[in-house]
Amino acid sequence: MQKSLVTGGSGFIALHVIKCLLERGDLVNTTVRSLKNLSKCKPLLDMQKTYPGRLKLFEADLMKDGSFLEAMEDCEVVYHVASPFLVPQQIKNGMKECVEPALQGTNNVLQTVNKTETVKRVVLTSSIAAMYGDSWDILKMKGKTLSEDYWNTTSTATYSPYSYSKLVAEREAWKICDAQERWDLVVINPGLVLGPSLTSESASGSLFMLDAMYKGENRSGVPELHYPVADVRDVAEAHIKAGKSHSAKGRYIIASDRSICLLDMANYVRGIHHKPESLPTRNLPKLLVFAAAPFIGLPMKWVSRNIGISYKVNNGKSIRELGLSYRQAEQLLKDHYLSWQSQRAGR
Repeated sequence: MQKSLVTGGSGFIALHVIKCLLERGDLVNTTVRSLKNLSKCKPLLDMQKTYPGRLKLFEADLMKDGSFLEAMEDCEVVYHVASPFLVPQQIKNGMKECVEPALQGTNNVLQTVNKTETVKRVVLTSSIAAMYGDSWDILKMKGKTLSEDYWNTTSTATYSPYSYSKLVAEREAWKICDAQERWDLVVINPGLVLGPSLTSESASGSLFMLDAMYKGENRSGVPELHYPVADVRDVAEAHIKAGKSHSAKGRYIIASDRSICLLDMANYVRGIHHKPESLPTRNLPKLLVFAAAPFIGLPMKWVSRNIGISYKVNNGKSIRELGLSYRQAEQLLKDHYLSWQSQRAGR
């Protein structure tokens, strides 16, 4: 019976990782920022009842040195899922709000791994954002296809700071891993993570992104933005297989093999949406997006490098080495909407 630590246990992805581990019979420790926040802890408390004696909760702060020591004790695998999230348009100081917390949090957790002799593997939740900054970048890649070979070279602390924070955090993880020989590192790089949520309290950027669309705030149209998507259940399974397979190594893209535009995401759920007439039926003209950009906090450079650009994704490594079988985009979008409707529609 393997014992693992999952950081950021109340989050969208982490809850599914914990659920998968418990279903497999493992012992799980997990961390949350505050045990007093009962609404965020409720799904974890419910799992404790379902799997008595197998799930322990600890308080830990990514910004506080040593706060993960107790939770990590006797664990063989650490799933470092916790990461700060901010709505991109609300970021005022990218370095202080995004980059420094992501870097410090990763450093804090992995330095604790260095002090915990039982840990043999770390599975880090990164993002495809660590591989590219703008959709335009992918058009210059081999076969105009995103793969694990690439690193984000265009994001900075002032331009797309959230993506830059993913890059520097993953780079730091590899640097710390390479400086020792006891434990190894496997990195999961998901696309836009969607699907059913086990909590209504998550601050996941994926959930935020489609919230406005489902509420009817984009009925006049949406920008032609393209994202490769991943079902949260597939992402969780990838974490588990990365943690348990001796042959797993390096980075793994977890995403659909092509990007999907926001309008297609709306079309997939139109037949089951409670107010289908409120969903967008067209892409907004690029010139209109340019005109609106300053008022919604989008840099002109970002608009020109991302609007109207679709691309391919090479997810073959995850299929070959982790044995993943991806859920279809249409079904995962429907499952995502039904989960949103039951948990978040009135918020």
